[in-house]
Amino acid sequence: MDFQVVVLAGGNSKSLTPLVSKDVPKPLLPVANHPVLYYVLHQLEESNLKDLIVVVEGEDAGLLVGAWISGTFVDRLHVEIAAVPEDIGTAGALRAISHYLTAKDILVVSGDLVSDVSPGAVAATHRRHDAVVTATLCCVPISGSSESGSSGGKDKTKKPGRYNIIGLDPRKQFLLHIATGAEIEKDTRLQKHLLHAVGQMEIRSDLMDAHMYAFKRSVLQEVLDRKDTFQSLKQDVVPYLVRSQLKSEAVLSGIRQAEEDGNEKVSFPNNQVMVSQILANASTPSFHELYSMDADGSAQTRKTHKCCAYIASSSSYCVRLNSIQAFMDINRDVTGEADHLLSDNVIGPSPKLGTKTTVGPHCMLGEGSEMGDKCQVKRSVIGRHCRIGSHVKVVNSVVMNHVTIGDGCIIQGSVICSNVQLLERVVLKDCQVGAGFVVTAGSEYKGESLARKEK
Repeated sequence: MDFQVVVLAGGNSKSLTPLVSKDVPKPLLPVANHPVLYYVLHQLEESNLKDLIVVVEGEDAGLLVGAWISGTFVDRLHVEIAAVPEDIGTAGALRAISHYLTAKDILVVSGDLVSDVSPGAVAATHRRHDAVVTATLCCVPISGSSESGSSGGKDKTKKPGRYNIIGLDPRKQFLLHIATGAEIEKDTRLQKHLLHAVGQMEIRSDLMDAHMYAFKRSVLQEVLDRKDTFQSLKQDVVPYLVRSQLKSEAVLSGIRQAEEDGNEKVSFPNNQVMVSQILANASTPSFHELYSMDADGSAQTRKTHKCCAYIASSSSYCVRLNSIQAFMDINRDVTGEADHLLSDNVIGPSPKLGTKTTVGPHCMLGEGSEMGDKCQVKRSVIGRHCRIGSHVKVVNSVVMNHVTIGDGCIIQGSVICSNVQLLERVVLKDCQVGAGFVVTAGSEYKGESLARKEK
């Protein structure tokens, strides 16, 4: 077996309330009228990575996601659905399915990643360097990192997005230091022994972790087993591997090594090789160099580098759908500057438009939807089988499937979930309306979240 692929699809994300529901878990949230999970699966298919484990939080969400995949990618992908408990984190999810992992290398991709970065290229880089981990890094979007978690129109003052401090070798191939946004305040300090070990390091703050990783399975499984409190790949596992590669002394015979995080298990039965041994590299100023001369000066011996970085080109599109603002941004982008990610037409096969109704550029109108007279749609996505009255204006918004909008409504900067009814003359600005909600005639809301109470 070559690579096993694990897609961490998530479930009912609290940061996306009220967009997600029991009927529409996060993996099925629509981006340009396709579930967000479609984009990752399509990229994997294009890279000929077709044997997948899709991890979903919750049994019910797993059934919904599995049914959609079976209908959409039939005879195209071989997918196993693994349902795990909610809120156990990305590392916890991998730990829960570790008995399914048998290949030499594992590619782990977040199911909310909308990107044109090739997973095949990341896998090839990982194999070329025989790395224990290869992390995919992308340029931070101009509008700010999607990791900021902004929730939409309620807060017009944008908070600074979280970012990463990344340390790279001069050739930008190897990952020497990583600190996540949650760890970084005003000052960032690097320990002297780290700088001495690597010799030269380029510090970058303009790169974001794309949540696409390749791991050597044996090392990943050992870390997950020994570090049973690790919950996050980004915040726990990857930084631990990066730190470990710089340790100059390997611990032998199961003797406990002083750990920075103080969470080491001691026993290593059956002469198990410790992670610190697998990752240990010489702590010399030439750590970052790829090759060294043999004693006679004639041949070159490749040095071992265990933690690698795949840096996507600055023109790549790479955003995670992990907040309501990111949901809005991605829908806008995929029907605009990133429309190469779409495989179908922007206008559905059978929409009905009334007289003097205009649908502007960077819009999508789903199959079977109808609009009355003198409507305007600008920079928005309209789902399938919607019924929109006359004199309706929709700007910078996402309207999901089977929505009914009465005459004279104005919708701006809002998300309208499936099966919503907006009666006549409703005005919404920077709002989110949960599935099945009915907004009474003449209502006006700004910066509100409207949803039915879950039973």
